[in-house]
Amino acid sequence: MGEAKRRGTKAQRVAALLDASGVRQMTAERYNAFISWTRSPNANVIGTELEFYSSKSEALIGVLIEDRLDRDFGFVVLGRDLKGRFRCIETNFSMTRTNARNALFASLKKHIDSGKIVFPQGDEKTDKAGIALFETKLPVEKQHPAFHMLCTRPHWVPARAIMSEMMCHFIDVDGNFVEQFQTTAFDSRIWELYLYAAFLELGLFVNKEHEAPDFEVSNGKNKVFIEAVTVGPSPNDPPLPPPNSHTPIRRTLEEVKELLKTRAPIRFGSALYSKLNRKNKYWDLEHVKGHPLVFAVADFHEDQSMTWSSPALLEYLYAVTHDFTYDDAGQLIISPLKIEKHEYQGKTIPSGYFFQPGAENVSAVLFSSSGTISKFNRMGQLAGFGLANQKIFRTGVKHRHDQNAAIPEPFFHEVQQGLVNETWSEGLSMFHNPNAKHPIDPNMFPGIAHHWFENGMVKSLLPEFHVYNSFTWNLMLTDDDNSGDESSLTETTIEDNE
Repeated sequence: MGEAKRRGTKAQRVAALLDASGVRQMTAERYNAFISWTRSPNANVIGTELEFYSSKSEALIGVLIEDRLDRDFGFVVLGRDLKGRFRCIETNFSMTRTNARNALFASLKKHIDSGKIVFPQGDEKTDKAGIALFETKLPVEKQHPAFHMLCTRPHWVPARAIMSEMMCHFIDVDGNFVEQFQTTAFDSRIWELYLYAAFLELGLFVNKEHEAPDFEVSNGKNKVFIEAVTVGPSPNDPPLPPPNSHTPIRRTLEEVKELLKTRAPIRFGSALYSKLNRKNKYWDLEHVKGHPLVFAVADFHEDQSMTWSSPALLEYLYAVTHDFTYDDAGQLIISPLKIEKHEYQGKTIPSGYFFQPGAENVSAVLFSSSGTISKFNRMGQLAGFGLANQKIFRTGVKHRHDQNAAIPEPFFHEVQQGLVNETWSEGLSMFHNPNAKHPIDPNMFPGIAHHWFENGMVKSLLPEFHVYNSFTWNLMLTDDDNSGDESSLTETTIEDNE
């Protein structure tokens, strides 16, 4: 009883200080939505971020930090610069936790009382970062349908908010990112933004100063170059049937099984093989020589294809599929089956991308089906950017961590702060090339799924929560004047298949 009373008294004191300072507490998800893009990977080495606060207008953000080396405490206060990026404007350390918290509140109050909401850093004119992603003068008929939907539908407010924060920091090397995002290459550019977010979350230094490959990432010791690749549609493919009123799934299980053997691996092969045979080889570029090269691929070859096509990628990369049976004792037996080729509509390609001439220069293939606007919407919802009448639900199947299980485990949850956690890197898989000239240390990409080809079989290291496929249901709730009950305007969005 005494301990509970002391805890209550402490919480009351903190609440009183917050109120007197004009400060409010933030969730970690919301804090990261603002700060992930400006935080150096070194920050986690130096200190542990413990508590997050902001001014009521969120023009200022403060974080309480424990120094990992000295075990004392301090704080950092951040304000927006001329490009809208949160950057450090005050810091102080070598205090007790209570004194550091009090000093943080005092600092925030001082800056709030000053009335300043912009804090110039002096380098904004020369800094290349920052683009206005959603400003457009294009007529609707020239806009990509997904871009128009993202800009105009209230269902996508969370995605727009978190993407706007990202874009204050993003560098457009080619000079055409916005134009392509708004028109002809929406999927490719969304995939790049997703990779950017995931790499930063993994604690990597991200460099975009080169036109090719798209990313240079480093952990401070080693460099890896990553080229973003998207699998696009073919004009020869027949149109998809409309979705059922009760489910967004457009293909039957039988159709999917057939396409996984035929069309899907050819689509992956076309995209990846073109990168392998590029005139100016990526691995011959001076800044790439001697470093691992990764092709990061996402599948957009038809609407919803990312919800079922990933098994085809694994089979195409390693030229192997896996069959399973159970012995008399009920134990799972997995048998690898070699694949020689893939055929579809008269086109034939050899299986085994990693065994093709020149493929030894590709260290790995990175894949995720989560690089869609649904991912951004879920992350924005968890950061508190959603509307008051908005509900987002996610249903799918995840890996069942049972050596004797051949069927994944279903899951369903509401995307809501405090109920679930989701990371940008969730769903990422790295397929390592067994013949790579420059192998990648998996520790450089912690927490994602890693796959290797050993002794004729694919072996995997999977995180605790690894999604195979999911659907995101995006709802706006309205009042039904006739019945008084809640009804919903439903926007169904689809993604995720690992």
